[in-house]
Amino acid sequence: MPKPSLNAKALAWIKAATFLLALLPLAKLGVNAYLDDLGANPIEKITHVTGYWTLTMLTITLAATPLRRLSGWNWPIRLRRMLGLFAFGYGCLHLSTYLVLDQFFDWDAIVEDIVKRPYITVGFAAFVSMIPLAITSTDNMLRRLGGKNWLRLHRLAYLCAVGGVVHYWWLVKKDLSNPIAFASVLAVLLGARIAYRLGGAIIRRPATTRST
Repeated sequence: MPKPSLNAKALAWIKAATFLLALLPLAKLGVNAYLDDLGANPIEKITHVTGYWTLTMLTITLAATPLRRLSGWNWPIRLRRMLGLFAFGYGCLHLSTYLVLDQFFDWDAIVEDIVKRPYITVGFAAFVSMIPLAITSTDNMLRRLGGKNWLRLHRLAYLCAVGGVVHYWWLVKKDLSNPIAFASVLAVLLGARIAYRLGGAIIRRPATTRST
């Protein structure tokens, strides 16, 4: 069965639409800030929105490879870098909101928070893990690292997502529906990855046996 393919024009349209959709949460946040409609605690609202979309973008990014394997479409992979950078961008906004608006650069309090509050410790570690992924997201870095090393490094994305879910889960005190939803989707994505690797190993094993 031939794999569906897209021409350059269709792919460009999909990229443009994805870019605009990924910007929508930030645009909505900006409009609400301009209209002074961020609720009783604007800093908390900005923190939650940027954190939510960091995890959402990261989860969608991780879904690109399973979607390609299931559907045969290659175009989701062409969106993966952009979505990953959006995840990093929203993560930067999330951390900046905490550092600047919440803590006012009170470094002693920030360090104390990171050490004493487990959800901040995990969230901070997850964000730091995203930095090498963003830095090495370019074609030039892919060539310099080599494909295998680049892929090994970018498996950190799963660790970032797990850290993000744990951070969100421990932060929420009452309604756990969103953290549970993220955890469920991430479990499916991780399960699909493991199943694919195990399936590949089983398929390769007879071939190896025959060749020896």
